[in-house]
Amino acid sequence: MTTTHLLYLHGFRSSPQSTKARMVAAAVAARHPGVSLWCPQLPPSPAAAMDKLLQGVRHWPGAAMAVIGSSLGGYYASRVAHEKRCASVLLNPAVDPARDLARHIGEQAQWHDPQQHFFFAPRYIDELRALDLRGQPPAGPELLLAARGDEVLDWREMLARYPQARQIVLEGGDHALSNFADWLDEVLAFCRLA
Repeated sequence: MTTTHLLYLHGFRSSPQSTKARMVAAAVAARHPGVSLWCPQLPPSPAAAMDKLLQGVRHWPGAAMAVIGSSLGGYYASRVAHEKRCASVLLNPAVDPARDLARHIGEQAQWHDPQQHFFFAPRYIDELRALDLRGQPPAGPELLLAARGDEVLDWREMLARYPQARQIVLEGGDHALSNFADWLDEVLAFCRLA
């Protein structure tokens, strides 16, 4: 079955204006105009983000949807894929954001619009822990892109977290996957877009 619905999830402090999100949106619009793409702005609360996502895709057909997530969005993508039993693409995904984001409690500025601020509250750490699926088998096919040069997250943790995924380890690179254009076709092919 081909995919008719695609969800893209941005990372911490990011937005639907991220380079990768815009590249996916442009490619879907140009090559797969029949595919419904949703790339929402995620609230800072992980519980609120997941509520928003699961409400938004509740009528989507799990067998005909896929989710792409970058960084913290990859962590959320695993949860959405688990709930909908669909394929997921994980781009330098966060593996243990409860640990990694504990040092970011407080006021934060959005990456693409530094004038926009949000507060990352201490309770969000527990909300992240509640979404953790480590140790559970994937509910659908997974593709992992992990850059050895990621300056924020450890690519080895990504490989260990997603042992059953189709794993692509990029030599060098960075957390933003600045060379994402080189992998866009492969990502979209994995998603089996209609």
